[in-house]
Amino acid sequence: MTGNEFRFFLSCDINLPVTFRVERLEGTLPSTNSPNSGFDFTAEERRPELYVESALYIDGAPFGLPTRTRLESMGPSYCWNELITLSTKYRDLTAHSQLALTVWDVSCGRDEGLVGGATVLLFNSKMQLKTGKQKLRLWPGKEADGSLPTTTPGKVPRNERGELERLEKLVNKYERGQIQRVDWLDRLTFKAMERIKELESCKNGNSYLYLVVDFCSFEHRVVFQESGANFLLPAPIASTNELVTVWDPEVGKINPSEHKQLKLARSLTRGIIDRDLKPSSNERKSIQRILKYPPTRNLSGDEKQLLWKFRFSLMSEKRALTKFLRSVEWSDVQIVMMMQLQEAKQAIELMGRWEMIDVCDALELLSPVFESEEVRAYAVSVLERADDAELQCYLLQLVQALRFERSDKSRLSQFLVERSSRNIELASFLRWYVTVELTDPVHTKRFYSTHEILEERVKKLAPSGYGEDGSKLWQSLVRQTELVAQLCTIMRDVATVRGNTQKKIEKLRQLLSGLLSELTYFEEPIRSPLAPSLLITGIVASESSIFKSALHPLRLTFRTASGGTCKMIFKKGDDIRQDQLVVQMVSLMDRLLKLENLDLHLTPYKVLATGQDEGMLEFIPSHSLALILSEHRSIISYLQKFHPDENGPFGITATCLETFIKSCAGYSVITYILGIGDRHLDNLLLRDDGRLFHVDFGYILGRDPKPFPPPMKLCKEMVEAMGGAESQYYTRFKSYCCEAYNILRKSSNLILNLFHLMAGSNIPDIASDPEKGILKLQEKFRLDLDDEACVHFFQDLINESVSALFPQMVETIHRWAQYWR
Repeated sequence: MTGNEFRFFLSCDINLPVTFRVERLEGTLPSTNSPNSGFDFTAEERRPELYVESALYIDGAPFGLPTRTRLESMGPSYCWNELITLSTKYRDLTAHSQLALTVWDVSCGRDEGLVGGATVLLFNSKMQLKTGKQKLRLWPGKEADGSLPTTTPGKVPRNERGELERLEKLVNKYERGQIQRVDWLDRLTFKAMERIKELESCKNGNSYLYLVVDFCSFEHRVVFQESGANFLLPAPIASTNELVTVWDPEVGKINPSEHKQLKLARSLTRGIIDRDLKPSSNERKSIQRILKYPPTRNLSGDEKQLLWKFRFSLMSEKRALTKFLRSVEWSDVQIVMMMQLQEAKQAIELMGRWEMIDVCDALELLSPVFESEEVRAYAVSVLERADDAELQCYLLQLVQALRFERSDKSRLSQFLVERSSRNIELASFLRWYVTVELTDPVHTKRFYSTHEILEERVKKLAPSGYGEDGSKLWQSLVRQTELVAQLCTIMRDVATVRGNTQKKIEKLRQLLSGLLSELTYFEEPIRSPLAPSLLITGIVASESSIFKSALHPLRLTFRTASGGTCKMIFKKGDDIRQDQLVVQMVSLMDRLLKLENLDLHLTPYKVLATGQDEGMLEFIPSHSLALILSEHRSIISYLQKFHPDENGPFGITATCLETFIKSCAGYSVITYILGIGDRHLDNLLLRDDGRLFHVDFGYILGRDPKPFPPPMKLCKEMVEAMGGAESQYYTRFKSYCCEAYNILRKSSNLILNLFHLMAGSNIPDIASDPEKGILKLQEKFRLDLDDEACVHFFQDLINESVSALFPQMVETIHRWAQYWR
């Protein structure tokens, strides 16, 4: 629903009983006799037993029988939390329907004690049904009065409303979903509200009692309307100046006059005239501004018209094609093609004659924005120019793009299968990416179709340089799945072992030596799921272990056919598809930086999700900064152990320090752009050669479980390892950061397009709100600034991250938590 629309239900159409929940009583009951209360406080040990009586009044007269809640004696906070359903239905209510609520105490002896009552109208002044929590002030010693006007209104008088009432109104909106939820900010806000409540309570001395009731909510607002009334009759003119919300049935519909003008402007006769049109100086500036828009930005009607008008003069500008195709009215494709009219047909014709676009722009044409089969087929023809290494960088997203195709056997699906049949690595990864998506109930058929075509195509292959025919090649890929299934069995068996991690390690080695001894030497070599060109022949039981963490992932050492070993981590019970995406982005950014001759010594280790809650990761020998600092007190002391040099900076080799500085810069920029959250010293790892890298990407695109996270994780120990904030090495670090940031900004469209293709995936931090996540990513590139301004901007970010105090406090708390774990 757009901000200009007002959707609602009519009360006369709701054939449901009136329902509300009596929640609790707030405030303190009087402790002394009151002439009106009816309480007998002669016995000090008496505990009040309260119930709430509800009665519906329509136009001042009682309607139906009153209802009562159960007795509640657990003071001082009396909480019923009881759902009350009246026999009256919403369609039977009038504009002046009231609910009278009276609180009684039955602990007073023979006569019930009257605590107080309050009355509330069911419709507000705008004739909309009240929903959500309502806090009603009780009139002490008075039974709720249902007459018109009532003598016991539950609404606090306007002149007595304070900050507390204002906040409670906002809480009501929040609970109804009308205010966006921000977890960490919400917790802080509610704590502050509790303090305000305490202050108000002390100031007023708890002089009032309040009854909290929760009225039923609906998908849209409910507007009062009597049965049989003519909804379209004009409302009587109000005597007061007030805003009235009016439903406009034409909101969101096409204006016929504007639509006709658009058609005339794009008609056949205009096409002849437009061929020779050249944009003026101002129009050219406008066009250049439009071409710089990120792929996430929608074009306005005027911008679309401008691009269409000068389409012929823009054909030599390859960047303009995607923007031009966005200006076409694709919704009219079938009608246009039948009537041999121009717009969509001419757009497709011009597309074939346009200057060939880059692969980056072709990815944009595969997004859900473009539904035309001709456009998507053109995008695939551009992708055919990419080599296998580049195609592998985008393969994960291209598999996700299959969701947006019109048919199961699309041009994109055929292209992916065709290219994969020539490259065993592409074939293996395509098979795994498709297999993981088979659990998606909406697109199961589509992904199964691609899997089937791939199997059929690979099996038909003649013997290749790998020495295998198609059937054996496919069988080698199937054995990867069998291996994963056996590893899942091992994890289930190990999880049943009680005791510490050492006992679980013993159980793992026992299984590999006994029941599952066939895993130590495979009958035939299996292609490694992480690196399909590598053949593995078995697991080395004595060198395999288990990590000390909640899920107890396996660390396995495999023998290779060449006589060496390789180490992998296998996880079960954790969705690593998000980690797979982030590491893919790190690998892509590393490639982009190296193309600009900037090697920042990144560590894009391999990650492969083999299911929704399982997967493999490459094991990189390293230690966490938390462990290094606890054992060596500083990063420099640790590096001196492996690369000592008395003449070098800080007693280590210049090469090692340079590697450390560059890797810190690279990951600082990448984690900032991708909005990586939950950074602490346990998921920052350091290799012996000085390379720092990040692991565990459970929070991305700005999400973070900690409040007030810094823009990037740059702890003081890392700065100290560079010689402090005033050293030449720290200055070099900042220089690398700014250079890398500006290089990656040049490829912002590529990165945004790749994330846009992931919009339909089930990755947690994208699936929750794809549009918002991509816009957050776009903001990080600061496309409104030039390169020089970005240098100043990023240097300010670095300074802000280093000087942030709150993350240091959180890090200390995290260390305590790890210690007590």
